[in-house]
Amino acid sequence: MSHQEQAFVSLLSQLALSFDGAVLGLALAYAAVRTLFKFTATSAALRKLHRAPSVSVSDLRSLLAEIPSDADGNSDGGNIVIVRGTVDAKSTVEGGTWKTLRPGVLVSRESGDKSVILQRTQTCIYNEWKGLFGWTSDLRAIFARSWRQQESTSLRKVPFVLIDVGRWPNAEYVVVNMDGSRHPLPLSTVYHKLQPITASPYTFLQALFGHEYPVGLLDEEKILPLGKNITAVGLCSLKNGIAEIKSCKDLPYFLE
Repeated sequence: MSHQEQAFVSLLSQLALSFDGAVLGLALAYAAVRTLFKFTATSAALRKLHRAPSVSVSDLRSLLAEIPSDADGNSDGGNIVIVRGTVDAKSTVEGGTWKTLRPGVLVSRESGDKSVILQRTQTCIYNEWKGLFGWTSDLRAIFARSWRQQESTSLRKVPFVLIDVGRWPNAEYVVVNMDGSRHPLPLSTVYHKLQPITASPYTFLQALFGHEYPVGLLDEEKILPLGKNITAVGLCSLKNGIAEIKSCKDLPYFLE
């Protein structure tokens, strides 16, 4: 290799190294900016939670009375508050008794528990093995067995409220507004069953040629049951003279 060729190769190596350094620098800068934004959002949320009053359901009305409202009993915006109460259906406070079976309540098909939120998830578990001569339809399973899951989830809700813990019946309540909330829910698992799927001759052919095939069906039910004590952290205001709390997008949690 001549001296000119060596100089040209050295120049190309330096350019490649500088390009890699620039890419690495951009990646580190992007990660640093994301971390800074996340830290700023978390700090702002913590400051809001630190300033938020923690009150009982019966004390909400006196707190909301300080917020200006119109003639219909509606207040704009709302203040961030922390309130702890017992879950109950809205139909209860509007009429009916604790012992009766109310139409505004969801009933678990598997456990029979009454709830205000019912989430049912069915997960089909697939198995994929290298087929004849190592054939496979998935690159992830070239060197090892791969497990896949296909999930189907349904979520049902009914209007519900929070009442004072240990004080039922109670005229004071706060309506929980779930509209637009994407926060995690404090659900309890009441049913969990894995049912194996019997193999068939067609399953053998699928495995032989490296195609995925179902091996089990996981059925799960989660609910927010009546009578569960939870804490709501969100924007509280008056709607038609009734206390209502809804989620705040700046906070990481709503119900817990």
